[in-house]
Formats: sequence, structure tokens, C-alpha cells
Amino acid sequence: MSGEEERRLAALVRAHDRWRGREVFNLLASENAVSPVARRYLGSDLAGRYTLPITTDFHGDTIDNSYTGTRYTDRIEALANAAAARLFHGRFATTRPLSGHIAALSALVPLLPPKSRILAISPDDGGYDGYAPGYIPAVFGYTVRPLPTEGPGHRVNAEVAADTIRRERPQAVVLGQSFFLFPYPLREIAEAAHAIDALVLYDGSHVLGLVAGGEFQDPLREGADVLYGSTHKSFPGPQGGLLVTDREDLFRQLDPALVWRVFDNAHWNRIAALAQTLLELERCGPEYARTVVANAQGLGRELSRGGFPLLAEEEGFTRSHQLHIDRTRLRSEANLGAGELARRLERQRLLIDLVGRIGTAEVSRLGLVPEEMPRLADLLIRGGIRGERVAHDVLAWRRTFRKLRFA
Repeated sequence: MSGEEERRLAALVRAHDRWRGREVFNLLASENAVSPVARRYLGSDLAGRYTLPITTDFHGDTIDNSYTGTRYTDRIEALANAAAARLFHGRFATTRPLSGHIAALSALVPLLPPKSRILAISPDDGGYDGYAPGYIPAVFGYTVRPLPTEGPGHRVNAEVAADTIRRERPQAVVLGQSFFLFPYPLREIAEAAHAIDALVLYDGSHVLGLVAGGEFQDPLREGADVLYGSTHKSFPGPQGGLLVTDREDLFRQLDPALVWRVFDNAHWNRIAALAQTLLELERCGPEYARTVVANAQGLGRELSRGGFPLLAEEEGFTRSHQLHIDRTRLRSEANLGAGELARRLERQRLLIDLVGRIGTAEVSRLGLVPEEMPRLADLLIRGGIRGERVAHDVLAWRRTFRKLRFA
């Protein structure tokens, strides 16, 4: 039986690689394509190795590492951390967090004692569910209050945010959204927060690749105390996370607190692949980020012209890699739910998520440019809104993109 199961597993992996790697256009806002070199590092000997740098052992003796044989692992980590600090304009970085959620814990747990008060954008306003009262705050006894947003694009108003900070007097303001179209008035938020000695924590999970390319905003230079996030959405790296700050006092609290509190061992093959992606974006990040945003804006215009309902049209649709479907209009005008639309498009080899987001990060990585957005919009409209069979056209076009750009 084991031999048969192994053959079945091998066939499933090959089928997945063929399907997702050569036969569909991936417009999921939370995914991206990893470069061939980074993929090679993910499959290296590092995948099975272990190292655990700590400051003291159980007896209080200072040591550098619990393991031998890590001379190259340690240097890979140092290279990755230095690249992250450079790219995001900080002085201190760690690439150890295993995901964006773990990166959030890596910032919150060392810096905010239990029963702290935080401000975060509500999931009802496009915020991340993890910051909602029943999740991370419940685990650590935080009181979470909503940071208000305005309009269909869930924008944060500088004056309203400052008033809310002064009224609620939190220990930290957590910025970041799952539905993330527009930058924040970060300087004004930071000024109000720092006036009451509150921290500003910027969860860049969705926009990290755009931040790296200088296209969205520059969180640490605009006043955020800590930038963190996942590395596999607009940032085209392996699944994982990172954390960067410009403040030595905060990093001295953050770095030693990670091991045995938030996680144990890191994944060194992932850190090597992440280092490769960071170095790639140092070379081509600005062009990549500009292309992603231009594609999103161009796709938004073409979809809207074709009757595909999107939010925030009056604001230019987006400044990020995301477009948001107007689910109310979709239901009233096309008699479709967002999930039904996504399943219909999946059958036509076009992937979006079931909650109403369309993303342009991976198709930009494949090589699509703004001039090709009318063609992509036409396929989405025909295959989604009209229910036509366009899978053959999608496949033929997709197979013309054989290599990644910006890699």
C-alpha cells in the first residue's frame, strides 16, 4: 500500500505543479510566485537542519548556540537579516518568524504586557481577523478597540484617527488590513500615538512587496516603530514572515523574546529562500512594484468599463495590488455571490478568492503589463459575469508566459 500511496502522492504533486505553474492565471491577492533560485534553496539540505541561538542556558551560562555544524546557517541568517533591514529602511531585522501571524505575535508579545489596550482596524472594515477580540487579544488579555475607516475603500482619516488615539489612549496602534487598497496617513497617526507614548505597529503582510519597491509607503521612515508581515503575498517569497525596526531599544526587547516564547526553531531553507527574494527585490523591486500597481489600476478601469462591479472607483480603485469586488452590486446586477463567482472563474482557469478580492501580484511576476489588462479583464468578464467558457483561451495565453520577470 505504501508504494501505491507514494506513487499517488507523486502524481498529485506533479499535477499541482502543472496546474498552478503553467495552466492558470493566479489572481489571488494573498499568493505569489517564488523564483527558481529561491525554490532551489527551499529544497536544499537546509530543509532538515536545526539551530537554536539563545542567550543563556538553563543554568544561566551564556552560550552562542545549542548546536554545532551551523557555520553556514548562521551566516545565511545574518545575510537575510541585513538584506531585510536595508530593503525596509531599518537598522535591525529578524527573518525567523514562520508566518505573518507569527510575526505579529513576535512584535506584540515582547512589547505589550497582558491587559494592554490596542487600536486595530475591525474585520468589518477590512481589518485582519487575527486582531479581533476573540483571537490574538483573547490569548493575551488585550483590550482591542476599533480604529475607524471611511468609505468603500476603508481609508483611515488622519483627524479621526488622531482623535480616536487621544480618546482611547492605547499602548499600541496596530495598522494593517486584509482588504488593503490605500496607504495610511502614517505621519499623523504616529505623531498622535507617540504623544501618549503609544507604539505604532505596521502589519504590512499584504503590501510588503510594494513597500519593498517604494511604491506604497515607507512605514519606518513615516513613523512606524515596527514593520512586520508575511512574505508570500505582494512580497514574492516563500511562506513565512519578517520583522524590522529602526529602534534598538525595541529590538533588544523583541529578539531575545522570540525563542521559546513565540517559536522554537526557525526554518533555514525558508530563510535562505527569503534572503534570495530580498536580494532580488533590491535589484528590481521598484519596477516590480510599479508594474503591480499599474496592472491593478488598469485592470480595475477595464473591468469597470465592462460592467464588472468594483469598489472605490471614485478613488481610482486602488493604490495596492488589490481590487475589491462590490458584492452588493454583484448580487443585484449579476445574481452572483462572490464565492459563486470565484468557483465559476476557477473552472475557466482564473483564480480569485471567495471573499471578493482580485490581486495582480503574481500575474505581474509572470510578465503581464498594463497594456494586457484589457485582455485579462475581458476573460474575467466573459468567464465570470457572463458564464462563458474561456478556459481554452486562458490556457493558450497562459502557456506563452514561461519564465518569471523580476527574478
